[in-house]
Amino acid sequence: MAVELVKVPSPGESVTEGKIAKWYKSTGSAVAMDEPLFELESDKAAQTVGSPVAGVVKILVAEGEIVAIGTVVAEIDPTGSPSAKPATAPEAPAKVNLVADAVPTGGAEPKVSPAAGRILAEKGVAATAVNGTGPKGVVTKDDAVKVSAPAALVATPKPVATVAPAAPVAVVASGVARETRQAMSMIRRRIAERLLESQNTTATLTTFNEADMTAIQELRAKYNERFEKKYGVKIGFMSVFVKAVIEGLKTYPVVNARIDGNDIVYQNFYDISVAVSTEKGLTVPVIRDADHLSFSDIEKKITELAKKARDGKLTLQDMSGGSFTITNGGTFGSMLSTPILNPPQSAILGMHNIQKRAVVINDEVVARPMMYIALSYDHRLIDGKEAVQFLVRVKECLENPERMLFEI
Repeated sequence: MAVELVKVPSPGESVTEGKIAKWYKSTGSAVAMDEPLFELESDKAAQTVGSPVAGVVKILVAEGEIVAIGTVVAEIDPTGSPSAKPATAPEAPAKVNLVADAVPTGGAEPKVSPAAGRILAEKGVAATAVNGTGPKGVVTKDDAVKVSAPAALVATPKPVATVAPAAPVAVVASGVARETRQAMSMIRRRIAERLLESQNTTATLTTFNEADMTAIQELRAKYNERFEKKYGVKIGFMSVFVKAVIEGLKTYPVVNARIDGNDIVYQNFYDISVAVSTEKGLTVPVIRDADHLSFSDIEKKITELAKKARDGKLTLQDMSGGSFTITNGGTFGSMLSTPILNPPQSAILGMHNIQKRAVVINDEVVARPMMYIALSYDHRLIDGKEAVQFLVRVKECLENPERMLFEI
């Protein structure tokens, strides 16, 4: 059988390149069909790519390299035999300080990756002066980064003084450097771009209110055991908030709308984005047609999406679209915040920590579990009156959950 070429798949229409974030296999090791082979990180999401066939792996691109969609990154030999001691995936090149250290022994013009070519051009370093560590001597981005500009050759290192200094020299405690530098992941770079885009292209304003969570806590205490036994999930706050938000969006449709050029697009569906924090950054998967789902369906969907997010298995389809976003900073103890919009959406609701506070009810001061809620909105589209009324509607639904059952 012919060797199978493993190419970088396309995570989505607008994605042109990705980063080989991690190899799960090494050259010479065996892999089964559909077994995880490598993790591909794009500016949208991270995904695990499985092997198209069973066989023996030969890795062609080093971990950490950024490659174009469609690039061949590995070969799978269906008839090969695993090595007794599989070779590891290509490693990052050793640190190079001077161009002279990287002069190759051969005179042939080496192949250079696009990223490496740009870096070498900026430094004014010829490709022939770099010892490529990629497959077949390809000069990788890491090779280019670690090579100094030619000016470095001019400086002659001074001999190290053997005389002890007159006064003690300050050293870093425990041998730890004062600072370290790490390249931003593609996902983090995209998050940064999106947040900056949101701040620069919207007229964001935030309004606040607070909700008494007594009724919801009592409902959970009363029915959670039976609910979990029947549906396999617990009653969470998020499903209640999703339902409350939908009631608010139905009452004030402009909060569910978006701006498209000079038009206002009223969206007659309720695809609710739910912010999920992962080790690689914040992701915002979407609960489709949430108005057609029951509380248990919403809880199951949230659990499913959160697991996919933390396992790095979210797809672009999982995160595309969405008409309104809910984010829960209270999970980490936040008392109050001003959420940033998720364009092209026009509004986002922030949940916060629940704390018992003294409130006045029927002219008596009592302790109640209270939560601050915040609505950030695009003031170009949504007026303050509508934003405040929307938030009041959400508050009413949270404090009187039975109203959501009867949609009153």
